[in-house]
Amino acid sequence: MHPLTRGLTAVLMFALPALPAMAARFELQGGVSYMDSYSAPAAFGQVIFDEHQFGSSNFSWAPEITAGWIGGRDLKRFDNGRYTTRDDIGLVGAGIRVHYGPANAWYRRLFVSEQPTVHTGRTLALSSAYEFMTTVGYQGDHWMVGVRHISNAGMHEPNRGETLAIVGIAF
Repeated sequence: MHPLTRGLTAVLMFALPALPAMAARFELQGGVSYMDSYSAPAAFGQVIFDEHQFGSSNFSWAPEITAGWIGGRDLKRFDNGRYTTRDDIGLVGAGIRVHYGPANAWYRRLFVSEQPTVHTGRTLALSSAYEFMTTVGYQGDHWMVGVRHISNAGMHEPNRGETLAIVGIAF
């Protein structure tokens, strides 16, 4: 891993325990990640800060930081390539969560999240040090459910990406 990436990851990992005290919401998430049709377990901690309105529109945004892990896969058929499927991935990302609608609308709880992400390891699914993490989900008062995709947007091959089904509890 590049020294700058390693340094940024270390700083964010040490800062992460202090962030829930400053946050509006802290989520612990777990789920299943898929590369092609091969599954692996995944776990994330996510800190979401206070929401802000985009001007006078019905759109709002909240800064968020995520740290997570995706398990490796023991797929022997990929062992002879440049990238295998065996590495566990540790990742850290920061970005925004966007909501739309008036405060009392049921659909206000729907969200889209985008986070540039750095990670450890290299696999067929995540082959560069940087990725983009996109999540579409629904959040309740103390829970969330979503679909997440992590990929480098074709900037480095191979670019299979990881697609996850996640659920979480919120504090």
